[in-house]
Amino acid sequence: MIDITIENFESDLIATSMQVPVLLDIWAEWCGPCKALGPVLEKLEQEYAGRFVLAKVNADEQPEIAGQLSQMFGVRSIPFCVMFAGGQPVDGFVGALPPEQIRSFLDKHVPSEGAVESAEETAEAEHLLADGAEDSAEALLRDAVDKDPSNDEARFDLIKLLLAEGRVDEAKEAFLPIGGRATGPVPEPRVLAFSRFIAAAQAARGGRSPSELDAAIAANKRDFAARFELAQIFWAAGQPTQAMDELLEIIMRDKAWNEELARKTYVAILEVMSKPAPKPTPARATPPGAPGADGKPKLEIAGKVEVQAADPVIDAYRRKLSMALF
Repeated sequence: MIDITIENFESDLIATSMQVPVLLDIWAEWCGPCKALGPVLEKLEQEYAGRFVLAKVNADEQPEIAGQLSQMFGVRSIPFCVMFAGGQPVDGFVGALPPEQIRSFLDKHVPSEGAVESAEETAEAEHLLADGAEDSAEALLRDAVDKDPSNDEARFDLIKLLLAEGRVDEAKEAFLPIGGRATGPVPEPRVLAFSRFIAAAQAARGGRSPSELDAAIAANKRDFAARFELAQIFWAAGQPTQAMDELLEIIMRDKAWNEELARKTYVAILEVMSKPAPKPTPARATPPGAPGADGKPKLEIAGKVEVQAADPVIDAYRRKLSMALF
């Protein structure tokens, strides 16, 4: 449990909520229900074993914090609890609720034990992959997916590993639980990209050889089917830039070929190459408790989103696609 003031609001509450959900309990000495709720929240913090952090703020001593949050949520009474996640206030409840109702509230925002362990294993597996320890990484990724089937990045890392080793059928099996998200009127872009990646690997196994395709293209520069086959072989072989070069040749000559299949595949390759968006990080423009324009302490409620470092290869190929399309 941490006590919050305007001086440590950003450093202790906002920053902590970037890593783990923080439940802020707004209370006062004179409030009977607040005193009843406090021990319940403290017991729940212990029960959840580090999956959320309990923070407390005295409404009388820190009126700037209590007032701004109360105004934000339209609440006029205490105890009032606000859940912070990713640097943002995302939900709240009012009153000394019974433990069962508070657990239901927490479970909407606090990761399960399996999800926490799954995320840790995914991070460890990514380090192992960087060191070339594919077997150990695979075991961790499979366990991460078993513990938390909603951990998409563990699943995607596993699929990439399997495809890199030519184990297409196993990659298809790993993809199957999320395959439905790649279809419908609004498919999820990242899931759709991996479905195209698997399709390319599958097509590369039974198609013409690169030398046959090179000969076909040499005989007819507009043999787009041959270029597309070659692009799939490059992608499946772990050569995405060579694949995109072939797709660009199609796009520059005929953007609409085969219902824009070349463009769609090019975009999918960029998606698979890209890393997921980073978590937001706390705002740093104004130091905690620094005076605002009116001379009073300025409270930064929400964090700012960190801009991910650009990948020069991805950026270059995005520009190439843009130039080819326009």
